[in-house]
Amino acid sequence: MTKFSPTRRGFLAGGAALIIGAHLPVGGKMAAKAASGPVSLNAFVRIAEDNTVTVIVKHIEFGQGPFTGFATLVAEELDAEWSQMRAEHAPADTATYQNFAFGIQGTGASTAVRNAFTQMRQAGAAARSMLVQAAAREWGVPEDEITVAKGVVSHAASGQSAQFGELVAAAQDSTPPEEPKLKDPADFVLIGKDVPRLDSADKTTGAAQFTLDVFRQGMLTVAVAHSPWIGGKVKSVDAAAALAIDGVEKVETIPTGVAVYARNTYCAFKGRDALEIDWNLSEAETRSAEEQMDEVAAAAATGEGVVAETYGDLDAAFAGAAEVIEAEYRLPFLAHAPLEVMDGVIENRGDAAEIWMGSQMQTVDQQVTANILGIAPEQVAINTLMAGGSFGRRAQYDSQFAQELAQVAKAGGQGTFKLVWSRKDDIQGAYYRPQAVHRQRAALDETGRIIGWQDKFATESIMGGSAFEVVIQNGVDPFSVEGSIHKPYDFGAFEARWVPTDSKVPHLWWRSVGHSHTAFANEVFLDEVLQAKGKDPVAGRLELLGDKSPRDRRVLERVAEMANWQGVNGSDGKAYGVALHPSYDAHFAYIAEVSEVDGEPRVRKVWVAADVGIAINPDVVKAQIEGGLGYGLSAALFNEITFAEDGQVEQENFDSYRLLRIHEMPEVEIDLAVSSEKPGGIGEAGTPPIAPAVSNAWRVLKGQPVRRLPLVRA
Repeated sequence: MTKFSPTRRGFLAGGAALIIGAHLPVGGKMAAKAASGPVSLNAFVRIAEDNTVTVIVKHIEFGQGPFTGFATLVAEELDAEWSQMRAEHAPADTATYQNFAFGIQGTGASTAVRNAFTQMRQAGAAARSMLVQAAAREWGVPEDEITVAKGVVSHAASGQSAQFGELVAAAQDSTPPEEPKLKDPADFVLIGKDVPRLDSADKTTGAAQFTLDVFRQGMLTVAVAHSPWIGGKVKSVDAAAALAIDGVEKVETIPTGVAVYARNTYCAFKGRDALEIDWNLSEAETRSAEEQMDEVAAAAATGEGVVAETYGDLDAAFAGAAEVIEAEYRLPFLAHAPLEVMDGVIENRGDAAEIWMGSQMQTVDQQVTANILGIAPEQVAINTLMAGGSFGRRAQYDSQFAQELAQVAKAGGQGTFKLVWSRKDDIQGAYYRPQAVHRQRAALDETGRIIGWQDKFATESIMGGSAFEVVIQNGVDPFSVEGSIHKPYDFGAFEARWVPTDSKVPHLWWRSVGHSHTAFANEVFLDEVLQAKGKDPVAGRLELLGDKSPRDRRVLERVAEMANWQGVNGSDGKAYGVALHPSYDAHFAYIAEVSEVDGEPRVRKVWVAADVGIAINPDVVKAQIEGGLGYGLSAALFNEITFAEDGQVEQENFDSYRLLRIHEMPEVEIDLAVSSEKPGGIGEAGTPPIAPAVSNAWRVLKGQPVRRLPLVRA
C-alpha cells in the first residue's frame, strides 16, 4: 500500500508553489516533503503560480527520454495540458530519489521507467487530489463534483473553474491521499501518444546546459596525462616545459596520472603534451588483445565454470544424439565512445564540495568524492546535467571519473576545477565491455530437431569486486550471464555454463551488458544449426518457441509479415538475416537486409517488431530502438579495442574506432505491438538483436560462418 506522509509544506522563492513528493521505497513507509527555495528537495511535482508543472526527474537525461517520459506519467494522472509541463534533474538525495532496482540513486539497466512507472503516476494523482481539495474548499462544493481536464479544474454546476496556478496557494493546506486513485489504462489521454520531447527545443537552440558549458569564476581547466599502458603508474615526471607555457598554473601528480592546471582547455592540453613522464609498468597490461583473447578462449575450452541455468537431461541428449554441431564465437573489447567525452566541474570549498556533471550514479559519485576530500557525503552537492550519451560509460560502480575529479580538487586545493578528457582519453580510458568467448554445442535427433543445447562461455564478471557484487548468487553474476539464460526456446535439454575470467583491463557494463555478446553467440549458432538441417530460420525458430513464449512468437511472426519473408536469399545480391532476443522485459525480432559493398557488409533495411509493453511515448521508444540498433550495428561492423604487441591501446579517435556514418544507417521500419503489459526497458533492448541478424545475412552472402566480431575484421 502506498502512503503519503507530508511533514511540511512551503512556497518556492518568488511565488507560491505546490510541492508534491512521492517516494516508494522497497519496504518501509513512503515519505513526502516539501522544501522552500528554488529546488524542491524530496519532491517530484512542482506547480507554480504561472501554471507550469515541473517534474523532478531522478534519472539522468542523456538522450533516452526520461524528461519526457516521466512528465507524461505525471501529466496523465494530473490531467495537465502538455504545454504546461517542464522537467529538471533531481538533486543527489538517495533517500528520496532511489532507483528501486539498485537501492541507490542512479540510472542504468533500462530501469528508469520500469522502476518509476507507478511512482510518478501516483505523484501526479496526488497533486491532482490536492488541487481538487483546494477548489472544493474555495468554492464550497463537493469534491466528487469537480473535474480536471487539460490543466483546468472545473465545477460544472456552479460554472466555476481555475487553472492550476490559481489554486496552488490554497492547495498547500490539502492533504495528499494515502492511496492516490490511478486511471484505468483505457482512459489514458497522454500515455501511449506522441508528444513533443521536453528536451529537444533547448538542445536544438543551444539553451540546454552540458558540462562543457559550465564556467565558474576563477575556474581552472585540468587535463590529466594517463599512462599509454592500462595499469601503468607514474614513476617520475619532468614538468618544467609544461610550467613554462603561458596559461599553465601548476602541475600535480595524482593517482591516475599527472594533472595540468591551466586557465583554459588549450593551455591545459598543450601543457600536458609538454610533460616528460616515465611510467612504471609493473602492474600494467602489456600483452596484445589477441593474446588476451586466446587466454579467454582457453578458459572457455578447459574451465569448469558454474551453471547459470539448466533443465532436462543434457548428458543423455548428447549421448543419444544422431548428430552434434559445435562452434566457437569470439567477441572483442568495446569502448563506449559517447559523443560527449567525460568531463566534470568541481568546486572545493574545504568543508564542502559542489559538482556539475552528467552524473549517472549520483550516490556513488557523492560517496567517493566525500571519501577523497575527507568530508561527509551530504556535504557533496551534485548538479546533474544533461549528457551527450553514456551507454554505460558514466555508470561506473567505482566512479572512476568522479574519483579523478575529486583527486584533482584535492591536489588543487580550494577552488573550482573543470576536468576535461580528450577523445583519446575516452577511447583509451579502459572500462571496456570485456572480451567473451562462447563454445556452443547442439544435439540433434534423426529428424534434425534440437534435443540438447549447451552454451559454455568465458568472460569477466561484470559485478565481481565492485560495490554491487552482492548480486552474485551461487557464484553466478546475473549481468555476465544475462541473455544466455531464460531463453524463449524449448531445447529439450539445456545448460548455460559460465567460466569467469580475470583481466588487468578494467571493465564496465556496455549497452545491453551480457545481452551484447550472448545474443550474438546464441542467435548466430542457432541459425547455423537450422541452416545445416535445411530449415528456414523463421519457421525453425517458431518450431522451437512452441507455446513457451507467446510474446516472442508474436514479434517473430509479425516481423516476418512486415518483411514479406520469402527466405534468406533475395535478388540483386541481397540476403536476409533473422534474430530474436528478449531483454529488459521487452521482446524484439529483427530481419536485416544485407548486401556487399567494396567487400564490406552494407545493411540496407531492418524490420523491427517489438513488444515493449505499454509504450509511454511511442515516438521516444522508436527513437531509442533506432539509436540502439545503430549503436549495435557500429559495433557489429567495425568496433573493437586492440592492443599493440607492447600492450598500448591502438585506437585513439573515430578514424580508428569507427562509428556508423549517416549514409551507412539503414532504413528502419518499426512495429510496436499493442500490449497492456507493464513497460519494458527500452534504452538497451534494441541493441542485442542487430549483430546476429546482420551476421546471419552475411553468412548467407559469403557462404562462410561468422564466428567473430567485428564483421570487417572477420
